[in-house]
Amino acid sequence: MSRLLGSVRARATLGATLVVAVALVAAGTAVLLSLRSNLLGEAGTQAERSAREVATELAVGTPYADLSLDVDDRPVQVVDEDGTLVAAGEDLERITGTGVDAVKPQPAASPGDAGDDDGDDDEDAGEPLEPGEIGERTTISDGSATIDGDAEDYRFAAVPVETEDRGRLTVYAGAPLSAEHGAVNTALTVMLIGFPVLLAVVGWVTWLVTRRALRPVEGIRREMAAITASEDLARRVPVPGTHDEVERLASTTNETLAALEASVERQRRFVADASHELRSPIASLRTQLEVAAAHPELLDLDGAVEDTVRLQRLAADLLLLARLDAGERPADARVDLAVLAREEAAGRAGVSVREEGGETGAVTVAGSRGQLGRVLANLLDNAQRHARSAVVVSVRRDGGLAVVGVADDGDGVPEADRERIFERFVRLDDARSRDDGGAGLGLAIARDVAVRHGGTLTVHGGPAGGALFELRLPAA
Repeated sequence: MSRLLGSVRARATLGATLVVAVALVAAGTAVLLSLRSNLLGEAGTQAERSAREVATELAVGTPYADLSLDVDDRPVQVVDEDGTLVAAGEDLERITGTGVDAVKPQPAASPGDAGDDDGDDDEDAGEPLEPGEIGERTTISDGSATIDGDAEDYRFAAVPVETEDRGRLTVYAGAPLSAEHGAVNTALTVMLIGFPVLLAVVGWVTWLVTRRALRPVEGIRREMAAITASEDLARRVPVPGTHDEVERLASTTNETLAALEASVERQRRFVADASHELRSPIASLRTQLEVAAAHPELLDLDGAVEDTVRLQRLAADLLLLARLDAGERPADARVDLAVLAREEAAGRAGVSVREEGGETGAVTVAGSRGQLGRVLANLLDNAQRHARSAVVVSVRRDGGLAVVGVADDGDGVPEADRERIFERFVRLDDARSRDDGGAGLGLAIARDVAVRHGGTLTVHGGPAGGALFELRLPAA
């Protein structure tokens, strides 16, 4: 069963079929009950009409022998106050449901005898009626009767009538229920045959419609399977022009693939650039050591130390980037940016710190002191590398933000490169020599740390004509 219902199409088809089945059963039951009620009501009306026709004849004094008792082969009984059958249809052979089972009339009493015991003297006989008056109340009952050998079920109507010379009489007339039974049985048969056919049609149509609706989803699944097998993230899933959830799913999937492709490509470039950056100092260091092994007097000790330090810094930068990419959350310590700026600027020639709008301790943020110190150190290293004579660090509050600015008086950063310099292993042309230092990771690390702390890092034109790097973090 779980395997049969293992697809959305199968579950949708089963669900739609069950819903329609419940609706059909409920509607069919209501129709049958309503049909039966209407037919029973119609039979009761016909029986009452026949009883009142006979009662009208009795009210005007029509003798029993001249009554219209055999019209349409319907059972009719006329009963007096004593419960004696005084008139009935000639072909009536058996009857039940009227309270009087007799089918052959008894001899009629003489008018004088009837006058001695009229209905006016017996208040318990029913509603009081005047001679010649027909009662308004009709009693309905169900029973059966056999007329000329044909037995059927009937609905009987009992109508009282007060006569001049025969006292109170009650007329029982019946209407056959064969039409009600036939109509109900026919409707039930049609439902029993039609409902399964209708449910089969509903299931089939739902199966086809669901297959058509899910066809784009299957196309997306097949393409995703092909992308997974080929590892070609440049491929995209087809986007149907249906303007519905499936189209939005395909668009979102393509956006995810594009982001994944960009991430993988960035990672590949990162690995390639890291390999290149690591290869240079390692190759240089190996060459120096090999020369020193053969000719100790030619050992460039300072160069070897420089290459080792560069290799150590690069390894530290790559490790920090790996931790940042892994989603390492910064600590939640309170850091005074003014104090941190002065600590990082200490011992650096030409670097001054200026705190604006408050005393020390007024500009604090929540985060990792080590990582934020690394941001300031990288910004100061970059500023000193490009400054002519001076670097100014400013610390201030701007509403709910803590702002640290690092400005130099160098040539600045061209506007076209103000975003590119934050990419990994990107160095502008004047910063590509090894003597200038750096592997192009300092600003990338600084921005990643700023983003991890809920802030931003941007570059603008500085007041002295150089570059102004602004670090904005939520104030604590």
